[in-house]
Amino acid sequence: MYVGIAVGIGTLVGSGGKPNLALSILATAIVAIGFQPVRERVQKVANRLVYGKRATPYEVLSEFSGRVAETYAADEVLPRMSRVLQEGTGAESATVWLRGIGELRPASTYPDSMAIQSSLPMRDGALPALGDATKAVEVRHQGELLGALSVTKRRGESLTPIEEKLVDDLAHQAGLVLKNVGLSADLQARLDELRASRQRLVQAQDLERRRLERNLHDGAQQHLVALKVKLGLAEMLLDRDPAKAMATLEQLKGDADEALETLRDLARGIYPPLLADKGLVVALESQARKAIVPVSVRADGVTRYSQDVEATVYFCVLEALQNMQKYARASHVDVQLHGQGEGLTFEVSDDGIGFDTAIAKKGAGLTNMADRLDALGGSLTVTSTPSGGTTIDGTLYVGRASPAGV
Repeated sequence: MYVGIAVGIGTLVGSGGKPNLALSILATAIVAIGFQPVRERVQKVANRLVYGKRATPYEVLSEFSGRVAETYAADEVLPRMSRVLQEGTGAESATVWLRGIGELRPASTYPDSMAIQSSLPMRDGALPALGDATKAVEVRHQGELLGALSVTKRRGESLTPIEEKLVDDLAHQAGLVLKNVGLSADLQARLDELRASRQRLVQAQDLERRRLERNLHDGAQQHLVALKVKLGLAEMLLDRDPAKAMATLEQLKGDADEALETLRDLARGIYPPLLADKGLVVALESQARKAIVPVSVRADGVTRYSQDVEATVYFCVLEALQNMQKYARASHVDVQLHGQGEGLTFEVSDDGIGFDTAIAKKGAGLTNMADRLDALGGSLTVTSTPSGGTTIDGTLYVGRASPAGV
């Protein structure tokens, strides 16, 4: 271009082949103005030939922000994020990690063929080493560690300063996304647990119904059949042997008492009479006196509630006492009941050996307690540490309580 202007135009204007300062300055200015745009276009073509299609960092962030603004299912957001990260950095693979309970697990890797990552343990809430990742960046939201982004370049390659900035900027934008994904996962887990709880309740009701049928058949029914047979025998003996008939009637009194006691025991298993007559505090104090470990019962603001509420709290406390007598090796157990407004809470604590709630498997007793409370919209919390005792807290919404004694 310079030669064309300086020589070609110089010949046309008749400079005779001598240097023309004005034309040289003009040619230099035109070349300088046109050089940078042409260079950028040529550079893009060269990059496309060498690296293939790759978005600029600005394009990556713009695309990611636009996609987040759209409505996607929770299981689509993380795969899109890992793909955007891989394409923006030209890495061999990119992974989005989510923080779990004591671990960091890979939630999405792009390309899918590179998804060979496994969960990594976390210590003191710090980000662990992510294997052969070229760069890993924490993802936080309001100071809370939610996960991480990692990229792995091909052997011999490293991230450029622009690509490193891209990873950092993307991690800053990903905080709210991972927070929402975590909330969605927690909600789904809660729904799954609620569904499983309902199934366990139905199964427990079926088992209880069969148990009652078996107890009625094998216990009370047998006593009543025996009474009927002996009554017929006594009737036959009245005329033949009155003395023996009187002895049979005396036996019938004892058999009737035994049948009555069997029915009472069965009724106590369904709904304790003392609980129905006197309420929670009196019923629990009666059970506390029967425990092999000293148990103190304290109540504050507790009145009468619906039958379902009182039965739920009663059997939950009994289950907690039973577990502590079996496993806690405690010297004392404290039961506290607190009623305030439309809420009722109970707490059962001991000074036993305790356990690690993070690794201990939830047994049938705790599961039953949680299911009972959950069925009435309540919640259960278990707090325990090795050698530090155990505390079980339950909360129920009870609506308006009834006056005491009603």
